[in-house]
Amino acid sequence: MSRVGQRPIPIPSGVDVKIVGREVSVKGNKGELSRFLHEDIAVALKEGELVVSRRTDSKEHRALHGLMRSLLSNMIIGVSEGFEKILELNGVGYRGHASGKKLVFQVGFSHPVEFVLTEGVSVSINEGNRVCVVGIDREAVGEAAANIRKIRPADAYKGKGFKYLGETLRLKPGKAGKAGKA
Repeated sequence: MSRVGQRPIPIPSGVDVKIVGREVSVKGNKGELSRFLHEDIAVALKEGELVVSRRTDSKEHRALHGLMRSLLSNMIIGVSEGFEKILELNGVGYRGHASGKKLVFQVGFSHPVEFVLTEGVSVSINEGNRVCVVGIDREAVGEAAANIRKIRPADAYKGKGFKYLGETLRLKPGKAGKAGKA
């Protein structure tokens, strides 16, 4: 049995859940999200909780059971609290600023790099080197943060580039570190 899929999803106050056929719509104070469920997964609303069940006990259905439960839980958390990812930009002269629906970064290339924001995601840049990605859809927030990080990932020698807040980098010693060991 799926341990994740067995747990009911509590619905906080202020969140409205509607189930129409295979579509589940969740509306809260931050916005509204909807998702189509897999045809072999069923969702029921019981006593202020969402209960996810599956048709059979096959390996595929067990995997989908936990996945759909997690996706629905993320939808409920997103419309009530929201999600955020914070990236740090390290490096001398590395900075960024927002201009409308675009972000412009100076990250050591010969030209500034522009990043266009996706729908449903907002970004703020604090102090020129801390990028905060905020939204109600966890997938969209994570994808936007990953695409920003992809512009210039932190390198292994000096740690210059984008890294997630709290991420630890294992820096390599470089040539000078190897010369002393020989």
